[in-house]
Amino acid sequence: MSETASSRTPLSPTPRSSLTRAKERGRVDRGELDAVLDAGLICHLGVVLHGSPVVIPTIYGREGDTLYLHGSTGSGNMRAALTGDVSLTVTHVDGIVYARAAMHFSMNYRSAVIHGRPIELTDPGERMRALRVIVEQAAPGAWDAVRAPNKKEMAATTVLALDLTEASVKVRTGGPRDEQADIDAGGVWAGVLPLRQVFDAPIPAADLAAGVPIPAHVLDRRTDAVAAV
Repeated sequence: MSETASSRTPLSPTPRSSLTRAKERGRVDRGELDAVLDAGLICHLGVVLHGSPVVIPTIYGREGDTLYLHGSTGSGNMRAALTGDVSLTVTHVDGIVYARAAMHFSMNYRSAVIHGRPIELTDPGERMRALRVIVEQAAPGAWDAVRAPNKKEMAATTVLALDLTEASVKVRTGGPRDEQADIDAGGVWAGVLPLRQVFDAPIPAADLAAGVPIPAHVLDRRTDAVAAV
């Protein structure tokens, strides 16, 4: 990831990635796409399986302009992802927007939608690097502390790479957009109820041997989340 987000080509919407509603919420800076993806833990992958749409929640990892996914070699969803284009989304809800009128209730959010055709990684080095990126997305520092996948595990795993060229980012911030007549009527509370995700204290495995300390990368994960509040 030698390139900085600001030095890369801005997002250039295609017909299917162009916003059709609330266009003012769209973002074209690739740095904002990176920020949405890097803050996420789960994406939703949309594929067509046996002629019907299926949306699957799954973990992922981003490195540069590529997003990585993995799954079992026996997964129909992974096979379906290789038969055509997919749509992938990541969304963060930052607050519930309370309005004075029911039709103006909303949410503050950051979202990204990716379109593209994944490719299957076959090079052993690329596959291992992609799995590292996925693990580090959810658990920074964990890869170097645990056993790496062995040959049997790698043989049972499909690793996909999805280019981030075709993407859109949409962000809503601020309070309700009420009609002036509803504002003037008064008597109804309006505002934002902020929402955030935090990590609680780590819970050791039931079979963990006595005396094994919680590693720094686990404690740091919680500390970083609290510091970001």
